[in-house]
Amino acid sequence: MAENPSLEGNLGFTCLADLFQILGGNSSTGILRITTPYDSSPGIIHFVNGSPTNATCGESSGLEAVYALFGWAEGRFEFEEGEVSSSRVIRKSGMQIVLDALRLVDEGAIRKLGPDQLFEERSPLASIKGPPVDYSFIIAEEEFKKGERILRQGAHGKWIWVIQEGAVSVSRGTSSGSFLLATLGQGCFIGSFSSLLFHDQVRTAHVRAVENVRLGLLDTERLSRMFTSLSPDLKKVLFELDHRLIKISDRAFDLSTGRDIIPSDPGVSRKVMEEGSGSEELMMILEGSATVVGQSRKGALPLVQLGREDVFGFIPFLDAGQEPRWADVVASGDLKTSPLDVAAIEGEYRSLPAALRNLVYCIGLYVFSTTRAICRL
Repeated sequence: MAENPSLEGNLGFTCLADLFQILGGNSSTGILRITTPYDSSPGIIHFVNGSPTNATCGESSGLEAVYALFGWAEGRFEFEEGEVSSSRVIRKSGMQIVLDALRLVDEGAIRKLGPDQLFEERSPLASIKGPPVDYSFIIAEEEFKKGERILRQGAHGKWIWVIQEGAVSVSRGTSSGSFLLATLGQGCFIGSFSSLLFHDQVRTAHVRAVENVRLGLLDTERLSRMFTSLSPDLKKVLFELDHRLIKISDRAFDLSTGRDIIPSDPGVSRKVMEEGSGSEELMMILEGSATVVGQSRKGALPLVQLGREDVFGFIPFLDAGQEPRWADVVASGDLKTSPLDVAAIEGEYRSLPAALRNLVYCIGLYVFSTTRAICRL
């Protein structure tokens, strides 16, 4: 094992899904080594900028090896930062791997190594977990008992919390009851970039403690000053994430309640970005409209509609489960766009403090998980 690992611990407390989120959220490069008393050979996963690139587990390699390691419920892990020399053979994003692997474990398609009760007690799909908490921006702590309401849909406020312990439910109130959008766990944020503007925001969902919760209240004034100093292009991308989260949450609600308000044939004239094309373009819409179209079990599924000043395309530091890797973008005949400088945006993002990068990562994760969920409907 490494003499001075950057991160180490026990799989019984930090499972592989958590490790993927930690390493992804910190854009880590290095080698993750996992050992278990139930197998004589260690498991190895290589990460570059937070994304898994290769892996070995016994005689398995690549993505097959990664999936096998999700079956290890007991053991130890060590992550050693440093350059990785192996070639990239894994093309899926970390988020997609985690969601697929947890589904395969649940279906019994991945062999489990470890005491059965570890799998029975753990409910990996129960909540989304975020990256490690950055305590440097926390100015106060608040505690809520199980069942207590934290936020009310329609209320005004600009506070942002990070979950230090416990889990919360996020739901949308309707005339027929509440619709559950997500369950958020440790490291996740309650609030978004809109809260960093210098005026109160209308809360778009109810938030309630599903177990005893300890929240860290962030210094939003300090974060607001940092946010306003960002370049216009990076702010456009971050606000687009906010808008995508609202739109995909609305879409999940509509599909789950039978209100399919986006036509299956959006009447567009051309495809401007193809799913899986590897495009590295990032565009802002000047005129016209576009629709992001994913694939469900029933075929093409319009996900969100875009208009003037919306942004679409490749975000180098984030996979939100939509275009260009997982969805097409189809556009009206009058679409006009302006390219954004991807390299400059990525460089600026890498220089952000951990608290802001963690917020970016979590909002992207919320968009990703909601998108993949409705594509499985």
